[in-house]
Amino acid sequence: MVVELVSVGTEILLGNIVNTNAAWLAEQCALLGCSLYHQTVVGDNESRMEETIRQALERSDVVILTGGLGPTKDDLTKEVTARVFDRPLYMDSHTKERITEFFRISGKEYQITENNWKQAMVPEGAAVIDNDNGTAPGLILEDKEKKKAAILLPGPPGEMRAMFEKDIAPWLNRLQPEGIYSRMIKICGIGESQAETMVADLMEKQGNPTLAPYAKIGEVHFRVTAKAVSEEKAELLMEPLCREMQKRFGQAIYTMDEEVTLEEAVVSLLKEKGFTVTTAESCTGGKLAGRMLNVAGASDVYREGYITYANESKEKLLGVAHDTLEKFGAVSPQTAREMALGAARQAGADAALSVTGIAGPGGGTPEKPLGLVYIGCTVGERTEVREFHFSGNREKNRDYAVVRALTFLREMLLEKDGKREKGESR
Repeated sequence: MVVELVSVGTEILLGNIVNTNAAWLAEQCALLGCSLYHQTVVGDNESRMEETIRQALERSDVVILTGGLGPTKDDLTKEVTARVFDRPLYMDSHTKERITEFFRISGKEYQITENNWKQAMVPEGAAVIDNDNGTAPGLILEDKEKKKAAILLPGPPGEMRAMFEKDIAPWLNRLQPEGIYSRMIKICGIGESQAETMVADLMEKQGNPTLAPYAKIGEVHFRVTAKAVSEEKAELLMEPLCREMQKRFGQAIYTMDEEVTLEEAVVSLLKEKGFTVTTAESCTGGKLAGRMLNVAGASDVYREGYITYANESKEKLLGVAHDTLEKFGAVSPQTAREMALGAARQAGADAALSVTGIAGPGGGTPEKPLGLVYIGCTVGERTEVREFHFSGNREKNRDYAVVRALTFLREMLLEKDGKREKGESR
């Protein structure tokens, strides 16, 4: 079944508000197994709206329209859709009663005005969807002969989402009994091009399930998607492909849970190993610590952090040697190493990450160009430094550095045998 989304409102068309409704509805329809090929935004113009609705009905089975169901003159969605379906409007007593009750409960400061009854006018033969959070009802208009339908929903997300989940999703599910289910495989430490090359053969011969890559900053996510009548049957379809992905990517897969982030996986691994951690940051300015501390329960493993932007703070707080800074500079593998070791020592932590680099937009030289970053990692008695070259703007370079640092720590922890016993020296 093909569904098309039409978002109504000049304020959306001009970018005055972000169209979150379309993104949410597209995801919900996909989960229901519906195919979406087009999304349209149309302003509050009667003729253009009619043209848009007619075109959408020609190429889709169901058109979902959001917005334009209010009480004002420029709210035209219902009137225009009724004309497209050749349905006269009538006053629906049930909706009128609900509007009256809504205002009664809302209190004396809210008065019913004559234009509110515009929302109680519904197209003949339409199914009325009650709105428990507002006054505009939803509507379903069907042309059973042509096997076409239009679903009208109010624009406010709090009203639209509740109505969709309660009434529209079940209605669509009856038309499209097969749903779409998916699993997300999240990978770090492997670039997008390399990751896609590693699964090129799987993507070429895919059917049901499908495999699709999504590039993130410093990560690659693969969504495995199956269409089936139940989640259990979808899992059976997806399992062989997921096993093959695990075989190919191994420990580079940090989770197969859609909700788990890289920092959550790293904090979980620290807990599993019984390790504490600290961070020492220069160019990232606390972003690395912030990512880790966003994780609930990070206080169990995170000791303290250091933002040592100036050379003096690197010496004072971390014990970086003055000679090291003089000879090699703040952006150097030698400084990154001493920052990591100094942070671990000062915090009394089992592991430490350090970041020093040139995020931009200024400060680069031919020897040390923009985007050059050194990351140091200490785990137990082992310390390593890696060199990275990023090519984004200042914010992207800093974000990439944070992800690379988390990936670095994860890899070092995975290579560390066993679990640190309580009381064991660092």
